[in-house]
Amino acid sequence: MLGMGGGGAGSSNNNNSTQIQMKSSSTSIHGRICEFAAAALITIFAFPYAAVCELYCNANDNMRKINWDDAQIAHFLGIGIRLPNPIAEEEKKDGPEAPPDIWDFPTLNPAPTYSADFFHADPCTDDLEPSLQGRNAIPADLLCCFNHLQLCFESEHKARKLLHNVSSLLKPSGYFFGIVPDSSTIWTKYQKNVEALLHKGGGTKSNMAPAYIRSDNYVITFEVEEDKFPSFGKRYQLKFANEATVESHCLVHFPSLIRLAREAGLECIEIQNLTEFYDDNRAQFSGMFSSYAPNLVDPRGKLLPRSFDILGLYSIFVFQKPDPDAVPPLVTPLLADDDPSYDEEWMGDGVYPQPPSIDEEIRSQMETSTVTTATTSTIAANTEVGEQEKGILGPGPADFRLS
Repeated sequence: MLGMGGGGAGSSNNNNSTQIQMKSSSTSIHGRICEFAAAALITIFAFPYAAVCELYCNANDNMRKINWDDAQIAHFLGIGIRLPNPIAEEEKKDGPEAPPDIWDFPTLNPAPTYSADFFHADPCTDDLEPSLQGRNAIPADLLCCFNHLQLCFESEHKARKLLHNVSSLLKPSGYFFGIVPDSSTIWTKYQKNVEALLHKGGGTKSNMAPAYIRSDNYVITFEVEEDKFPSFGKRYQLKFANEATVESHCLVHFPSLIRLAREAGLECIEIQNLTEFYDDNRAQFSGMFSSYAPNLVDPRGKLLPRSFDILGLYSIFVFQKPDPDAVPPLVTPLLADDDPSYDEEWMGDGVYPQPPSIDEEIRSQMETSTVTTATTSTIAANTEVGEQEKGILGPGPADFRLS
């Protein structure tokens, strides 16, 4: 659970949850939901004077600019893919050319309170560290990705390149966080739909219609019908109701994401379905969510039934780059030289007795019936994890788990 009380993870930004109370700039429901999730994560992790880098950044996203303004960061670097711009190409013919890989922050009123820089590159194919050395936001305290991470799972090479770039740009103890489609939920819905079609068709694949997922809010269609969830390259199309555009994505295999992140030097802190994330942090973010998607919550801030269907398609993720210089906690207390117990514990072979492990302490306490309340709670929580199926390897509602 990421309920850090606003400005967690070392932040002192405790009032952002009330400051960021504006309407979304997106017209689509899922777009407003993603903007809410981004604003909530910024509220939790951002802190004053931080250096921030955003992957697949939209330079004209005024809403994100406001979020970072409220967080009082010092430096921002946006990395995005250069898109064709006929107007800009025409202007180049009549004037001096701008540097090929840099573009200015768009004219916004008011201007951003932090230094902003933008760089054209593809984080899943290019080596970013050599080109970004010396920029204000590198190395970054925070690195985020609110768009397109799922496209990097087209192949293992692209996913590994992305995570290598993240690790190389991030400071030790820094966080990498963002939003991604919840592939666990999507795949489980797909499997249930296939099972229903098999049952309806008499159990033979020849009688099956093309596999898809349909609800009142969206339709998901897979390009290739498969019985297994491949780790990479599983493409699908997502079309929301009342929208003409069709989005193309790849399923993100969460175990592979965690494995590749660990290889790159990043530890997974949390992968959590957006419905669970909102429920865990509703007291802090209900007002913010109501301003982004007022039609998805009741007056008390509780999610309406239709909102579960849309929020359940997305997850938040959080990784951290460990600090190798961090001082580990002391396992045993330091004893003074004149402490008589110091000599009594000395063993003849020159080895001091090792302190009992946590499991041994708990077992000893249980045998003497002196288990404390805190220990009992810890044991109960550990035994309930499997029953609730919550945690980084099981995002999504309980009945939508990746088998």
